[in-house]
Amino acid sequence: MLRAVPLLHGLTAERLHAVWHGSVPRRYAAGEVLRAAGEPAGRLLLLLDGRVAATVGSAAGRVVRVGAWPGPCALDKVAVIDGRGHTATFTALTPCTVRSLPRADFLALVDDTAAVRAHVLRTLAAQARDQQTRFARAATLPTAARLAAWLLAEAARLRSRRVPLPGGQQALADQLGVTRVTLNRALSGLRREGVVTYARGTVEIAAPELLALHAAPGAR
Repeated sequence: MLRAVPLLHGLTAERLHAVWHGSVPRRYAAGEVLRAAGEPAGRLLLLLDGRVAATVGSAAGRVVRVGAWPGPCALDKVAVIDGRGHTATFTALTPCTVRSLPRADFLALVDDTAAVRAHVLRTLAAQARDQQTRFARAATLPTAARLAAWLLAEAARLRSRRVPLPGGQQALADQLGVTRVTLNRALSGLRREGVVTYARGTVEIAAPELLALHAAPGAR
């Protein structure tokens, strides 16, 4: 089970057994908070099964979703590395199976194992690029373009034209930094044009090429 976590993929069987025996198992129900923003990050959460969302509070008092991850994966590695507290509140979207590894054990893996160190560096670089993209979209792109870009990215990740919205329109609106009404208006516009269909919490991309044009409005 641990070998399926990308962070631990390169570990030997002996090291995997050490991680297993050194970590604490826990199950979380859907809607339960795994960790709250600012809480001390004394343990690395290894999500073996389920899906988790990360949210932060804005200065205006809104709750903004900054991401969602399916297991298997390691959550909030940055917070565990710098020891400054969790960067967001992590909430189970579905029932989750987790093992928590002490921070000292995780840092030892980073120091001693080249594959783990390389994975952490790739993750940090990807996060930096993702944040730059998010800031640029929020500052320059209309809601329809942000929605189109998100749908295309999810479709590529899932390798499917059917993209579920795990938390519904409200959760996606929080992630894109807009209101639910604004998101609904953009989604309705794409439906009227025949670019997507929407039913039972799932968006199906009917015209990927047209959706790509919406994601890059300057190219239209």
